[in-house]
Amino acid sequence: MTTVIRETKETKIQVELALGKGVTQVDTGLKFFDHMLATFARYAGLDLKLHARGDLTHHVMEDVAITLGTAVQKVIPATAARFAERTIPMDDALVQACLDAGGRFYYQGPLKNRLYEHWMRSFSEHAKVTLHLRVLRGKDSHHATEAAFKALGLALRDAMVDSGTVFSMKGSVALEVK
Repeated sequence: MTTVIRETKETKIQVELALGKGVTQVDTGLKFFDHMLATFARYAGLDLKLHARGDLTHHVMEDVAITLGTAVQKVIPATAARFAERTIPMDDALVQACLDAGGRFYYQGPLKNRLYEHWMRSFSEHAKVTLHLRVLRGKDSHHATEAAFKALGLALRDAMVDSGTVFSMKGSVALEVK
């Protein structure tokens, strides 16, 4: 179990995270956001307990992305399969997530909703993953956003599988910070 706490003048976030079965307890005070976080954790196979409060929706979402991303980075196995791709259809939406959990941040979107676009970028940066999201089809922002969280979750689940070997010509993808 990894616990990450982030407190600023604007927000207070607490995340408890473990590789597991996707059991969630999420409360940010933002119902749709709670649903997206629970969906992500369920599909990623992460047991997540998250509580967040803050002054503005933007600040809560950004700081949750930072805190959850940091926690995810800590639970990725050193010998993770690393690379994964999932494409999810949801009604009118079709969204693809391609992921490299090798410790290097890059994000390419966009999602149609600027808050969720910013969330994906901030999450990717702090999880230290490369994430390419493509909305292949879809006019409904709700469906595209939800399909993106599902695709991200499933791709992360696949990328975190412990392969027993390091997938890097450098011999390691993990950084040790002392």
